[in-house]
Amino acid sequence: MSQSTLYERLGGHDGIRAVVDDFYDRLLEDDLVGPLFEDADLERLRKTQTDFLCEAAGGPETYDAAPVEEAHSHVPFTEAHIERAVEHLQDSLDAYDVPESDAQAVVGAVASYRAELLANGDDD
Repeated sequence: MSQSTLYERLGGHDGIRAVVDDFYDRLLEDDLVGPLFEDADLERLRKTQTDFLCEAAGGPETYDAAPVEEAHSHVPFTEAHIERAVEHLQDSLDAYDVPESDAQAVVGAVASYRAELLANGDDD
């Protein structure tokens, strides 16, 4: 039996999109991070996050949005925002029964952009 890719184990595009939708629903309901998304184009964010995670997981989708720091230049993220978002991402992955090792790979892909996300927040 051949080893499946992370992309396949996450359920491909549809599985990843389901996790992303759950993740954004959690972010929006959160009193700390929700206000950061008040004026956001949520459908675009859900699509680009899905594409990003699909590509990071080895899928055929391509993340072709602006570089992370540029795309988030108007958002004053702090460490507290990042930590809360990571908690929500982990909760979303748990809700879809993603195995721990795969969940850590997803979180790691997102966490690798921590400095870029904080560039316009509390690191100024």
